[in-house]
Amino acid sequence: MRARLRTAPFAAAAVAAALLLAAGCGGRPTTHHKPGTGHEQATGVGGTLLAARDESGHRLRELPAADAPSVRAEARPDTEGGWNVHLTVERFRFTPESTGGAALAGRGHARVLVDGRETARAYGPWFHLPPGARTLTVRLHADDHTVWAVSGRPVQTTLSLTSTPSPTSTLSPVPPTGPTPTRTPAPPPTPAGRTLDIRVTGSTVTPAPSRVEVRKGERITLRVTSDRADTVHVHGYDREAVLAPGTPVILDLTADRTGLFEVETHESGLVLTQLVVR
Repeated sequence: MRARLRTAPFAAAAVAAALLLAAGCGGRPTTHHKPGTGHEQATGVGGTLLAARDESGHRLRELPAADAPSVRAEARPDTEGGWNVHLTVERFRFTPESTGGAALAGRGHARVLVDGRETARAYGPWFHLPPGARTLTVRLHADDHTVWAVSGRPVQTTLSLTSTPSPTSTLSPVPPTGPTPTRTPAPPPTPAGRTLDIRVTGSTVTPAPSRVEVRKGERITLRVTSDRADTVHVHGYDREAVLAPGTPVILDLTADRTGLFEVETHESGLVLTQLVVR
């Protein structure tokens, strides 16, 4: 009788341990994690999944503007042809180790669209773009391949590649006789342009106003959409355009002077962005 009483506590402990193992992380069935990922990355969910899809068929995942990531791109001609592209992101980090996992706010990768067609993914801030492209769009995706979005629009940036870099050529040797020809140095490449997409809803500006670094001579395209009639104005350049409700307005300018220049609306007095030209 005593032997049976002694073994009862041990049997109960074994049953409890088996139940805990069956329950898994947090008291619910476990998920097979990918190498390098944890339970949160495999099962967490961020944002609100929308029915809308982008042109490649990926569904949009909505985030509040205050929590949403942002992306800017800069393209520099490469001496062997094409472009070296650098991405600057905010409230976002690249997580190639968990691609295919759950959608967690502030994580994921970028998709590269050349002339409107998706061509590659970017798992970090630098990548090379072959020559021949006219426009470049970089769009931020979650780890589950959905598209991060604000107000039903993908979080992305678009550049207009206005100059075509050519590969470095090899000069033929100059004959030993006769005068040496004079070569005129080639002019420096024109900085690539970029497009800033801005949406005004009531008193909310999306993306949130910030300072945008611009190189002198760079071409800037402002694409502004407002839900009310107004006028957008670029201080220092004296450029402005009339805003009609719900209709995007395009305002092009070349940053030919240095300094800090605010872009704002006249009627509502909202600062849309600040251009820092260096």
